Amino acid sequence: MNQKVLQTLEYDKIKQQISVYLVTPRGRQLLDQLAPSADETVIRTALARTKDALDIWRLKTDFPLPKLSDIRPQLKRLKIGAVLNGKELAAITKVLRAAGRIQRFFAQLTEEEVELQSLDQLAQQLETLPQLTKTLLRSLESDGHVTDDASTKLAAIRRSIRQTELHLRSQLNSLIRGKNAKYLSEPVITIRDERYVIPVKQEYRTRFGGVVHDQSASGQTLFIEPAVVVELNNRLREHQANEREEIQRILRELSAALAPYITEIAENYRLLGEFDFASAKARYAQQLRATEPRISQKNQLYLRQAWHPLLDQQQAVRNDIMLGQDYQTIVITGPNTGGKTITLKTLGLIQLMGQSGLFIPAYEGSRLGIFAEIFADIGDEQSIEQSLSTFSSHMTNIVSILKDSNHQSLVLLDELGAGTDPQEGAALAIAILDALAASGAEVVATTHYPELKAYAFERPATINASMEFNSQTLEPTYRLLVGVPGQSNAFEISQRLGLPLKIVAAARSLTTQQDQDLNQMIQDLVQKRQQAEEEKIQLQQHLDEAAKLHQELSQNFDQFNQQREQMLQQAKTKANELVDQATEKADKIISQLRQLRLTAGQGVKEDQLISAKTKLDQLHQPVTLPHNRILRRAKLAQQLQVGDDVMVKPYEQAGVLLEKTGKHQWEVQLGSLKMRIDEANLEKVKLPTQTGKARSSFKSASQVHVSPTLDLRGERYEAAMTKVDRYLDAALLAGYESVTIVHGKGTGALRSGITKYLQQNRRVKSFKAAPPNAGGSGATIVELK
Repeated sequence: MNQKVLQTLEYDKIKQQISVYLVTPRGRQLLDQLAPSADETVIRTALARTKDALDIWRLKTDFPLPKLSDIRPQLKRLKIGAVLNGKELAAITKVLRAAGRIQRFFAQLTEEEVELQSLDQLAQQLETLPQLTKTLLRSLESDGHVTDDASTKLAAIRRSIRQTELHLRSQLNSLIRGKNAKYLSEPVITIRDERYVIPVKQEYRTRFGGVVHDQSASGQTLFIEPAVVVELNNRLREHQANEREEIQRILRELSAALAPYITEIAENYRLLGEFDFASAKARYAQQLRATEPRISQKNQLYLRQAWHPLLDQQQAVRNDIMLGQDYQTIVITGPNTGGKTITLKTLGLIQLMGQSGLFIPAYEGSRLGIFAEIFADIGDEQSIEQSLSTFSSHMTNIVSILKDSNHQSLVLLDELGAGTDPQEGAALAIAILDALAASGAEVVATTHYPELKAYAFERPATINASMEFNSQTLEPTYRLLVGVPGQSNAFEISQRLGLPLKIVAAARSLTTQQDQDLNQMIQDLVQKRQQAEEEKIQLQQHLDEAAKLHQELSQNFDQFNQQREQMLQQAKTKANELVDQATEKADKIISQLRQLRLTAGQGVKEDQLISAKTKLDQLHQPVTLPHNRILRRAKLAQQLQVGDDVMVKPYEQAGVLLEKTGKHQWEVQLGSLKMRIDEANLEKVKLPTQTGKARSSFKSASQVHVSPTLDLRGERYEAAMTKVDRYLDAALLAGYESVTIVHGKGTGALRSGITKYLQQNRRVKSFKAAPPNAGGSGATIVELK
């Protein structure tokens, strides 16, 4: 497809609207490469993937595809034997995990008998590598941090680091408290050169001995490592070096484990991009309310109530457009600002979208062709640099179009022959349309020349069209009228502007009645043709539904007959078994009666006969079985309802159901918190009632063992921020109204980060620095909601 038509019809704006729904670099790359295709197989495959993704969005409202990074550079480094860092390995892990999720997602769709055409086959091509993925997930966090579970040695080293740091802090705390506080600028512990130090006043630099690592900007404070902790700092640095060495060893092993699967991982990355691209096309179709087009191999176009995709859906006027079946060329005439140009662009852009595998902004049942080329000469492209006038610019484009057009071309011409003498321009326009018709191309052209109305009426496979004009408001309605040539509406406009009725009537009498009747007849025929087309589409839909229903009924009937035969055979077998058992028991009873007659010598007594009759009656089996009411009541008792007491399993907390917020999701009151919990994590319980006391769904602080103070001194920034987030969750669950976070003064970076975090946290009511006797600016008191 030539690039000029893509630019003229603003094809890139469609791609820009799709791009907002993409979450992977590969998906964006596929969108950049998106272009109309003339291969029917390619088009049908792309449309099938769009339909599959749209069906999934309608059924599930979710597509389990996270945001991914471009892992191709990492794979290239793996290929040459490089060792990847934690973040690079985490990015690959995310791809492997996403591949597993997508495969499980489509397996579930298969179990639910969701019919798909293409995407399920793509999902089968994914290589999930479950064991390797499990190892990576156990060893790495999402940000690339190596976890303690990566190796037992790493876990032991980190335990040693924590113990050494605890001992270090204990030693330094004993130095900064009590009488020694007067020798310090402030009683805090900080870090310089990755060693724990204390801020000592300049005049007391020899008081604690040790090593000076830094000084303040004023020179009044020295950051000294006291002699008593030098050995502990050395030990800590040794543990930290061992930690780095062990982490590097783990990264080396993980990189080596991934190396044999570079091809599979690269293929997963490519396939995930395909899913992302199909999902983005589906979400765009959903937002646009677009439909799947049918493909006509004979290039017979029929757009039902189509509108331009870049216009506001609420205001865009919808038009029916037919081309290629009853006529090959449409000539649209009429005044300016009537909507002729936007109609051309709508037709061209929708055709480009369909050949790109996108759903189109038109009603269901619309048909598109497959054109090898679409040409468009639209707009004024005069050029000062090339000394081209409007007419010259149009002619340059038309010369190129005439050279390359054939029976597989769609040609859109705006203001054909404009920019020159009207008589010569009309003659040129007629000659150009004849040449295009001879080439077999399908053509839609707009013009002002009245001569082309007669041309469209006389030439075979050619029809007039115009844009509707409201004679009451003197404004265009932007509706396309196929079969009706454009009119100047001079009579209506003149009458509305006050021209005497006699003059208007006289002018009307000068126009031939035959022309008016012919226009009306053509308009009626076109309307009937469109009505027949609509009825054909509706009948085809009913026929398809009836055929599908007949097929389902046939399958169900066959299945019913098979089940009936099986049940009859089973019933006969069971009946024969019962008859055999009853016959055996009856024979025994008869034998007993005979024995009684022989042994008694006289007649059998009445009570003996009654006893035998009772035994025979007991051989009768009941036909119906009673309903199991106990099981039904037990099942009903376990169903969740608003107001029920439940146990939230992940938190081991009791709560109360407020309302059902989804198919399998409930809003639960946990103390002062309201949370949305999945139904699988809820268990119905009965809590003991307490007279005169409000029911609480939280354990006490002593039960959950949450301290009201979090000490972050000596912690690294990232680890400290993670602990703050987890600690506030625990404090809220423990029911605390306020907590204290001790972060120290030091460089101020940690305090600044915590302040910014608390400002953005919706669970924090307020916060302030602690009183001077409780740490001052080295601690923050947080009020919780």
